[in-house]
Amino acid sequence: MSDIQNKVVVITGASSGIGEATARLLAARGARVVLGARRIDRLQTLVHELETAGQQAVCKAVDVTRRDDVQNLIDFAVERFGRVDVIINNAGVMPLSKLEALKVEEWDRMIDVNIRGVLHGIAAGLPLMQRQRSGQFINIASIGAYAVSPTAAVYCATKYAVRAISEGLRQEVGGDVRVTVISPGVTESELAESISDEGGRAEMREFRKISIPAEAIARAIAYAIEQPADVDVSELIVRPTASPF
Repeated sequence: MSDIQNKVVVITGASSGIGEATARLLAARGARVVLGARRIDRLQTLVHELETAGQQAVCKAVDVTRRDDVQNLIDFAVERFGRVDVIINNAGVMPLSKLEALKVEEWDRMIDVNIRGVLHGIAAGLPLMQRQRSGQFINIASIGAYAVSPTAAVYCATKYAVRAISEGLRQEVGGDVRVTVISPGVTESELAESISDEGGRAEMREFRKISIPAEAIARAIAYAIEQPADVDVSELIVRPTASPF
């Protein structure tokens, strides 16, 4: 039995990209996955595929900007499986643009999804993990959490925040609850589809000339989960070998 076998893992943003790849990998390795995203039709299709393969998966529609939605997802996981071992705060958006474009609504959306979404996951899961005296948060940041580039100022700010929140949580909980930040480099995903600014789209097209599949990040997540309970993989950066960024 692996250290992933039978763990109850909640994943937000599970309808595509890193979230979907992680759900597939962990379910194949014996985890019981609880999938949340706004696109319930995609989640239901994924759950059907996993169940057909003899794996354990359930899903629920979730908007991570709504605290009640995230709490309901965690409650749903406990109702179905009795506990939650891992929460993967993966949901994110990346509508890049220069600040002078004044896309304030897009700034607000990034703050709501990328920062508040993580905080809502922590708020929903931390009391439960403290009662269980075990658990793990895996928060998905970005290489944008380490360096800022043009068109990405607000996006990078949200990912710096994810790092700061995660490190603060790690220091505060100690002992029973593990906290991991995983920062992907350029990864194949649908994130670029949220870019409305042509300059931001052009920069992302340049970035994406070299990218890694979402499965590479899923493997990093699995690595962090499968460590013994007294080993906390605090931070991982995973990027294309050939990437200069």
